[in-house]
Amino acid sequence: MKSILAVLAGIPAAIAQPVQSDYYLREEIPLPKDEVMEVSSIALMPGRKVAVATRRGDVWICEGAYEADLSKVKWSRFARNLHEPLGMFYKDGSLTLTQRPEVTRLRDTNNDGRADAFETLGSGWGISGDYHEYAFGSEPDKNGDIWVALCLTGSMGAKSQWRGWAMRVTAKGEVIPAVSGLRSPGGIGSNAEGDLFFTDNQGPWNGSSSLKWLKPGSFQGNPSGNIYYTQTDEIGPRPPDPTNESRIVSERRRIPAFVPPAVVFPHAKVGNSPTGIAVDLSKGKFGPWEKQLYVGEQTQSQVQRVCLEKVNGLYQGAVFHFLEGFEAGIIPVRFDPQDGTIFVGGSNRGWGSRGSKPFTFERVRWNGKVPFEIKEMKARPDGFELTFTEPIDPKTGSDIASYPMKSWTYIYQAAYGSPEVDLSEPKVVEAKVSGDGLSVRLKVKGLVQGNVHYLDGKALRSAKNGALLHPEAWYTLNEIPK
Repeated sequence: MKSILAVLAGIPAAIAQPVQSDYYLREEIPLPKDEVMEVSSIALMPGRKVAVATRRGDVWICEGAYEADLSKVKWSRFARNLHEPLGMFYKDGSLTLTQRPEVTRLRDTNNDGRADAFETLGSGWGISGDYHEYAFGSEPDKNGDIWVALCLTGSMGAKSQWRGWAMRVTAKGEVIPAVSGLRSPGGIGSNAEGDLFFTDNQGPWNGSSSLKWLKPGSFQGNPSGNIYYTQTDEIGPRPPDPTNESRIVSERRRIPAFVPPAVVFPHAKVGNSPTGIAVDLSKGKFGPWEKQLYVGEQTQSQVQRVCLEKVNGLYQGAVFHFLEGFEAGIIPVRFDPQDGTIFVGGSNRGWGSRGSKPFTFERVRWNGKVPFEIKEMKARPDGFELTFTEPIDPKTGSDIASYPMKSWTYIYQAAYGSPEVDLSEPKVVEAKVSGDGLSVRLKVKGLVQGNVHYLDGKALRSAKNGALLHPEAWYTLNEIPK
């Protein structure tokens, strides 16, 4: 009779099922008592202080947000009565923020802890009182300009001047139209190379939400604001109106200025309302995600991870689920590269969120353990290359059945959103694992330019028999490499 040990020796080891808390610690930062703190902007200040602006127009300074004992945080109000600031940064002793009608510099000239000087750095776009006329401001770009992404009126039209545009505010106070075709931005930020991006939400001419590259002079897809081309000669002539019920890949050929979404976030599968953008320049202080983007998600109360690359002059790449469990709908995402801490804030007023609280201010820290993840997904002329955070099991890694894929696009149309259309199932016909096990080269039959390519990696295992923390990837294939 076989011994129990002999029998057990033939049983495969249990598959390790990872969870977020194995790697990342999410913590709520206590807020001022009896205050409505619908956090809309976050800025990092010297002395490990954090500035927080709210949708109600207050600016607060938080001390202790980095400390182990968060019960001892201290808050002081720095300013009030601003108009829904969405985007704020600290520079040269001042806080600069973008509120609905202008970009404003706040200074404390008498050192009493309160702003007493309010300087308009740039304005000139229209506001009507419409709830949806948000203005999202960036940090200074590589030229020192602040970019402002302007939502459409009611998210549908451009009744106020320059709605649906991105404007550059220079150090001289010039306000220059830079990009047209925006619909409903939820955030703005740069990548590691200093190029600006914004998140645009599903709606007219947006089949699904996405991350878009603010290439200077480009058209981003929604023609509602193009009526203002008559008021500027900064970026060339008005582009042709798009053809209704078309496809982006075909309209790109007709409209040379049209820059397609860099990464589409399939509706409900990845999220519903992408928001703030932060780039990881920490050199590994938050894990192996250097130069990748962290993107907030309002409806699902999450932060997603985006891996970008540039192919044939256009940005494209993959989005992965990353962090979840936040207590309200995320709006700003601020990453401290020196400390390796992510700060997020949010609100669920106007739109519901998975997080059940009306507002929140939270931080996330990495504990030093690296999860088994698809680190990057890159396009190749005949497929994709996946890199992993740790060596992959050679058996599952080389099995083509481990990589089921689907592909689809969206109707490019004036109607709100779009179903997934032109569905196909690209086939992985070869999976070649690298010698170190850290990458797999996939040869794929049936790539479709312009489509989202979905990869399901649930069958993959690490060399230690671990499952992927986030097994799904969605790659937007604007260009197939030559």
